[in-house]
Amino acid sequence: MSASEDPLLRSLLAAVEASPDDAPLRLHVAQLLLAAGDHDGALAHASRVLALDPTSTAARELVQQALARPPAAPPSAPAPAFDWASAEADLGPLDTTGLAAHDDEPDPGTTAEVQRPRVTLSDVAGMAEVKERLELAFLGPLRNPELRRLYGKSLRGGLLLYGPPGCGKTFIARAVAGEMGAQFLSVGLSDVLDMWIGNSEKNLHALFEQARRNAPCVLFFDEVDGLGMSRSGNRSSGMRTTVQQFLAELDGVDGDNEGVFVLAATNAPWDVDPALRRPGRLDRMLLVLPPDERARLAVLEHHLRERPTDSLDLAPLAAHTEGFSGADLAHVVETAAELALRDSLRSGRVRPITGQDLHTAWRQVRPSTGPWFEAARNVATYANTDGSWDDLVAHLRTRRR
Repeated sequence: MSASEDPLLRSLLAAVEASPDDAPLRLHVAQLLLAAGDHDGALAHASRVLALDPTSTAARELVQQALARPPAAPPSAPAPAFDWASAEADLGPLDTTGLAAHDDEPDPGTTAEVQRPRVTLSDVAGMAEVKERLELAFLGPLRNPELRRLYGKSLRGGLLLYGPPGCGKTFIARAVAGEMGAQFLSVGLSDVLDMWIGNSEKNLHALFEQARRNAPCVLFFDEVDGLGMSRSGNRSSGMRTTVQQFLAELDGVDGDNEGVFVLAATNAPWDVDPALRRPGRLDRMLLVLPPDERARLAVLEHHLRERPTDSLDLAPLAAHTEGFSGADLAHVVETAAELALRDSLRSGRVRPITGQDLHTAWRQVRPSTGPWFEAARNVATYANTDGSWDDLVAHLRTRRR
């Protein structure tokens, strides 16, 4: 009987789902899984116990036993080559007319999936200024319809999140949808752009229609600079018509956008077509900077949560990683875990991640935000004629101080 068919194991696994931090229960499940030959399952549960209690000797022994899995079975003999001639003699020639027609006339469609996010802005650590701007410009008017009507405040238009890569723009967009209790439709370039003329525009229209059917819905465009590239510097007629279709959808020319809240994110806002940032479109811009010290501490704790660790004081590391993006901090933890894993494989004994591992990893990883700020400084210095980059200018002045 396999582990999945064992009624006792099924009951215990259900109990673990109900009480994920019950270390003795997880340890018992790991022992049963190991006895049933499920080394991967045993390793996962024993590692979680180590994350909950780094001093657990029983968990360490189970991890070592799970790592010492039996040798893999020798590969089976390769299957004989398929005899196409015999198959055609038996079945007749393959009818490819339908395939050829499909190749010549592709049917455009979208693969984006509507989701209901469970995260809210309370799950975003730090970033108090970003939250305040979101509340005043976007969420506050939405929550107070009477006050909104009194001041004649319209909810038309969208929000453009910009800043260095890896700083949580997508997560913030998802949290905004969760805060609103709205559906969330995330759109990437592959969901829109198509090699066939006219299909990109059809895909874009289909995505807006999908959002309208699921209103209230946050329609989120990631890497919007690739989709809404400035037409003045774009010689591709296909991309120019895609931008024009994007503008028409934002204006609601072919449909009512009531209940559709458009958010977009970009690392290169200066490449976005200016028409996309006009009133009624992506007319509000929000600078999302690398996480502050409190947020960096939360990011480090999150990525270390289910890994075996010593008693760690992460506050000094959080203080010394100014300018690191969330992705950079995840890379620091990943590098530290590799150091501990390497030693464990050499010694055959599980070694937890230590403060020294994190210090070594910190010295190896360089923040990835530097090149972005160099490019942003040129834009803020020479292209801020209309005040679009005032937030960026203010931050760069703070960095110099």
